Amino acid sequence: MRHLYWFICIVFWGFITYTLFSCTYSNKELSTTIPDQISYNFHIRPILSDNCFACHGPDANKREAGLRLDIEAEAFKTLAESPGKFAFVPGKPHESQVWQRINSSDEKELMPPPDSNLTLTAYQKDLIHAWIKQGAGYEKHWAFVPPKKRDLPEVARSEWAKNPIDFFILNKQEALGIEPNPEANRERLLRRVSFELTGLPPDLEMMDAFLSDSREDAYERLVDTLLSRPSYGERMAVFWLDVARYADSYGYQLDNLRTQWPWRDWVIHAFNQNLPYDTFIRWQLAGDLLPNPTKEQLLATGFNRNHKITEEGAIDEEEYRVTYVADRTNTLGKALLGITLECAACHDHKYDPISQKEYYQLFSFFNNIDERRTSTTPIDPLVGKPASYAKKPLMEITDEDVQTVLSFVNKQDTSRLIVSVMGELDTLRKNHIRERGVFDAYGEEVFPATPEAILAFPTASPANRVGLVDWLFDPKNPLTARVFVNLIWKDVFGRGIVNTPGDFGMQGELPSHPELLDWLAVDFMENGWDIKRLMRQLVTSATYRQSVISEAGKRDADPDNTYYTRFSRGHLKAEFIRDMVLASSGLLVRELGGPSVKPYQPPGLWEGATAGGSTLAEYHQDHGDALYRRGLYTFVKRTVPSPAMLIFDASNRDQCEVERGNTNTPLQALVMMNDPTVLEAARVLASRLLLEDSTMADKITKAFKLILCRTPKEKELTLMLGYFQNKKEAVDERSAKELLAVGEYTLESDLDPIDTAALMQVIATLYNLEETINRS
Repeated sequence: MRHLYWFICIVFWGFITYTLFSCTYSNKELSTTIPDQISYNFHIRPILSDNCFACHGPDANKREAGLRLDIEAEAFKTLAESPGKFAFVPGKPHESQVWQRINSSDEKELMPPPDSNLTLTAYQKDLIHAWIKQGAGYEKHWAFVPPKKRDLPEVARSEWAKNPIDFFILNKQEALGIEPNPEANRERLLRRVSFELTGLPPDLEMMDAFLSDSREDAYERLVDTLLSRPSYGERMAVFWLDVARYADSYGYQLDNLRTQWPWRDWVIHAFNQNLPYDTFIRWQLAGDLLPNPTKEQLLATGFNRNHKITEEGAIDEEEYRVTYVADRTNTLGKALLGITLECAACHDHKYDPISQKEYYQLFSFFNNIDERRTSTTPIDPLVGKPASYAKKPLMEITDEDVQTVLSFVNKQDTSRLIVSVMGELDTLRKNHIRERGVFDAYGEEVFPATPEAILAFPTASPANRVGLVDWLFDPKNPLTARVFVNLIWKDVFGRGIVNTPGDFGMQGELPSHPELLDWLAVDFMENGWDIKRLMRQLVTSATYRQSVISEAGKRDADPDNTYYTRFSRGHLKAEFIRDMVLASSGLLVRELGGPSVKPYQPPGLWEGATAGGSTLAEYHQDHGDALYRRGLYTFVKRTVPSPAMLIFDASNRDQCEVERGNTNTPLQALVMMNDPTVLEAARVLASRLLLEDSTMADKITKAFKLILCRTPKEKELTLMLGYFQNKKEAVDERSAKELLAVGEYTLESDLDPIDTAALMQVIATLYNLEETINRS
């Protein structure tokens, strides 16, 4: 029966969406009070959303003939199968077919049907009834409505709040009858925020200073100190390199070497200089089109040349060129708009109001780029007036540049340094809809424009990438600020306010705290798109300072930490785990920027997985200081990424990524137990501690402070002292020397090898603690 079909789809998907994706009503029965004003977006759509993926069985192909309740104009049409009857009759639930069928006592009429094993809760039914009675009002999708900065909500425990963020968080908690955790102790808080803002553990001097600082604003002073350190830019760059799909190779089969690292140096520099976010993006998307662009602005446009580029022969050049343009378009959608634009490349978007034509209108902004292939194009020195080199797809960074306008680029020799940048063609390339997404199936001709559902393109702006940036940062654009503050929030708190940071559309999760998201977005815009200020806001909040303790009752009430009743645990980023090991042992080389490095890696990986003729067919490990650089600088070969990084969920940089997984696997334990970097760090730290005039208890206590950033408990210290003694008695001199042979770093000393090996194993054990590699 076709008249039942549409309802099966609606209720089935509603149940799935409600169960899996609703943030507002996850932990469903926490709140059963019907709101005074029902919101279609936040109360009804999670129940009544239509989705073709939910349609199974023989009638699935009839979807287009079915009723779409997510489209207001269709929801109030007379039913084709039941003339004169309507799904919704505003103000009259009992005349609405939806209400009748979810309450029917006839199994043939009841929805969802009994054989689906799905049911609606009484609360869901009450919501639908109240919404129809209130007029069944529809709303534009929440993410396409410009954010508004509402007043701070009232809370009973206002003394808990440290800044405005906390009022929104506490208001939701109090409404649900749950409470926040107490503040973490000072040692844990210090370690947490140090990794948050620099990606490094605090040194002993900082620990002593903070723990002895009794001033009321000691924590805020600590935050300001960390934000001012050069390592802040490195920490933020790790986040942005994933977004920008940065790599040290071109990808595809040959996967040859490329030298985009000066762009990475610029990213570090931009974050340290606190370049406003709107300027940060303007330079990356359109720096070459600015009036008299500087070399720094040109270098910034490497952002949109970081994608994979083929250097193979016997290919269709146009097919790959279209692939590059699509990559830039999709990156714009995922990174800056939080919209799955790529879903409209072959046909109109199935769920979001973006047509295929609008996709290729956005595509047009990136379609006029000079795409000459790097391996076959002669490279002439790019000198003279800016206009002469803004037209090139490549830019040379000279020794003179790094002494003047590009002083932040860590160029270490006199060899030629070429970076891929953006540059427009002299003549406009025509653009067409690609039918079915096929690169040479030309349809209607299109011109640069933006999706109307988001915001119409400003008529006063040029129809190029400069105009696109104007559109992105138009105060009426509903997405740009929301998406960025949510990206940063998720990076800091481990869970986004919208927990699908790359999808703010119909298929994405609803925001758990929509008023907070809007408040942050507007506040970010009002304060000059200041990224450091945003980071400071987040980490100084009481919400951020909570302990990680997860009590059974609270865990049951808020299992996914949707309401931020505790600080979320999870392992440190792959790069920061490496940084922690090197920094705590004293091995870390704190040089800023420069070429990527090749640390220890199992032999044969590149050789066994690389096509002949590649410039990266063999892995040549670095030596000396290059072995001890921060994880940020580890060489990224797209086809064979660093295994230690991948195991800890780092991106392979094939495409734009706005979030990483956070897995917990046995492979991670094997890395920490066997990685030469970890073992070498344990050896070096053991040697350095043994050179100090102190007791073994003092040495182990210091190791605890360096690695875990806290003093050991008496039981822990006793256990480790016993472990040291056991290892000392169990090893002979020959075995000890074999154990100490790991790594290339040497210490000139006459230390007892048995003592050194025993203490090395104590320290290796500390590196392997869950607490060591986790945020806590």
